[in-house]
Amino acid sequence: MSEPSITIRVPGNHLMGVLLGEHDRHLRRIEDALPDADITVRGNEVLLSGPGAPVAATLFEELVVLAERGQRVDERTLDRTIDMVRANESPSDVFTHDILRADKGRLIRPKSAGQKAYVESIERNVITFGIGPAGTGKSWLAVAMAVRALQAGDVERIVLTRPAVEAGERLGFLPGDLMAKVDPYLRPLYDALHDMVGNDGMERLIDRGTVEVAPLAFMRSRTLNSAFIILDEAQNTSPEQMKMFLTRIGFGSKAVVTGDVTQVDVQGGKSGLGGLEQVLGHVDGIAFTRLSGRDVVRHRIVQDIVDAYDKASANSAGGAASVSSPDGGRL
Repeated sequence: MSEPSITIRVPGNHLMGVLLGEHDRHLRRIEDALPDADITVRGNEVLLSGPGAPVAATLFEELVVLAERGQRVDERTLDRTIDMVRANESPSDVFTHDILRADKGRLIRPKSAGQKAYVESIERNVITFGIGPAGTGKSWLAVAMAVRALQAGDVERIVLTRPAVEAGERLGFLPGDLMAKVDPYLRPLYDALHDMVGNDGMERLIDRGTVEVAPLAFMRSRTLNSAFIILDEAQNTSPEQMKMFLTRIGFGSKAVVTGDVTQVDVQGGKSGLGGLEQVLGHVDGIAFTRLSGRDVVRHRIVQDIVDAYDKASANSAGGAASVSSPDGGRL
């Protein structure tokens, strides 16, 4: 049986530079990633043969769609595109899914299939739990969705909260007034908000009370109507705090709860996220989205670190490894 031979015709010579990269850098990267495919470029045609030709054809077709839609294809995007095609995912559906036009006209889009599923879950549900390791964009995308809802008039305010638990340090031991005490804990959410609306926009929203920031303890006895509420670092809530937070949600509100079950700092290791999906997974309007190392969007070394910890956790099940288990204990 002869090996498959496929021709991809690129609609326009101007797109070839995007596909091949400067000095054919992208082409060499693709050849290294898909050694089973023989790739020949002639004009605006890409000729593919060998056992890896079908995968290579899908990859080039996806890259053509991205280029036509104005998506910048750098080395990181190319690597993600290759990984997604290998996993039978559609990069063009993910990378062109517009969430928000942020400060200075920058488009906010998901960067992995898991992130896109997370965003769509937030769109469809009243409460979405985004659970995954560091660098997967849980908090950043939640803030983007909150700003989008505010700009669309779907909510009247954004409430950002986080348990004030960090390596054993408590609010009472920190200097300054309430905002000075809370600031270090909520800084990641501030940074994300700054990315979305800029420094001036962020200050205006906070001064008007349109964006409220508070430690989780200040949520008690409140009912939050017409608000987009983000509870960050939820693995550091106690079960009682988690129940208290979830019952604050009022009419016209939406909530996103983010957490990393491998980084539990709460005293006693009893996390409010532990076993929660079994309790609430059947409730209509509540969804759980799990992100993984494949969704890490920071430096590639972060993904490698997450993968290494996952492997260590799997290999040491029942042993004495110092990797936290989902219930906050030690494996």
